[in-house]
Amino acid sequence: MSKYTFQRPEMEMPLQNSHYIPSRETLGRYSEYSLHSSYKIRAGDAASTNSVACTTRIPYATLIAALLCFTGIGIFCGTMYRGATLSALMMDQVFHLYIGWLETIKTVLVLIAAGMGALTLMIIFVGFLATGATRRRMYKAWRTRVGGRISCAVFMGIIYILQFFWIFVLGFLVIATFVMTVFWKMCSSTQVQDYHQCIDLTQFHFLFPQSTRIDYLKICETRDIKFFCRDFVEKSEFMFVMGTVGVILILISLVHYLMCLSANYAHIRDHEKFEELQELQLLQDTDFATSKERF
Repeated sequence: MSKYTFQRPEMEMPLQNSHYIPSRETLGRYSEYSLHSSYKIRAGDAASTNSVACTTRIPYATLIAALLCFTGIGIFCGTMYRGATLSALMMDQVFHLYIGWLETIKTVLVLIAAGMGALTLMIIFVGFLATGATRRRMYKAWRTRVGGRISCAVFMGIIYILQFFWIFVLGFLVIATFVMTVFWKMCSSTQVQDYHQCIDLTQFHFLFPQSTRIDYLKICETRDIKFFCRDFVEKSEFMFVMGTVGVILILISLVHYLMCLSANYAHIRDHEKFEELQELQLLQDTDFATSKERF
C-alpha cells in the first residue's frame, strides 16, 4: 500500500493518544456522528447524543407561535359565533328584522378556523424540516434547498397578506366594542333603570339596515328592554372584547411566524455554505493526518 494512502483503521485509535490525529471534537463540530461510524462511542454517550439530537430537531419558536395562533383562533371563532347568534336573535325579536348574512358569518368563521389551523400545521411541518439535524438530512441536494426556500417564501407572502386581513378585523371589533359599550351605558342610565324611559337608538340608524323602521329603534317595552340590555348588549360586549383579544393573539402569532420563516429561509440558504465548510474541514484534517504519517 502506498505510503500516501490514508489509513482508515488509524482513526479507530484513542483520539487523545496522538497529537496529530484529528480529534472527535474537531470533526464533531462540523459533522454528525453518523458520518464517522468508525468511532467507538460508549452507550451512555450514545444515549446522551440521541436525546440532544431529538431536542435540537424541535422548532420551539414555531410551536410557540402555533400555540398563540390556535389560542387566538379558538377565542375569536368561539366568541364571534356566539355573537352572531345573539345578533340574529336581537334583530328578530327587538327590531323585527331577518338578517340572512348573519347565518353566513357562522359558516365563514368555521372556514377561517379550518384554514388557519391547516396553515399552522403546514408551517409547523416546514419548521421541523428546517430545524437541526433534519435540515442537514433533508436539504443536502440543490433542488431540495431551492424547494425549501420557495416554500418558506410562499408562506411568508401568505402570512403577510393575512396580517392586513386580521388588522381590518381588529379595527372592526374595536368599533363594535365601542358601540356595545355606548349601548350598555344607555341601558344602565338612571332614566332607563329608575324612570323606565325608552331607549332611543334613532341616532344610530346608520348602523342598522335601511329597511329598519324608525319606530322600531325606540325600545320602550319592559320585555324588549330586558332582552336588548341583559340578553344581548351585556353578553355581546364581553364577546366582542374577547374576540378583540383573540385577534391580537393571532396578529402576534403571525409576526412570530414571519420571524420563524425568515430564520428558516436563512438556514436553508446558508446550508450549502455549511456543507462546503464541513467538507473542507474534513479534507483539511485528513490531509494533515496523512502528511504526518510520512514522518
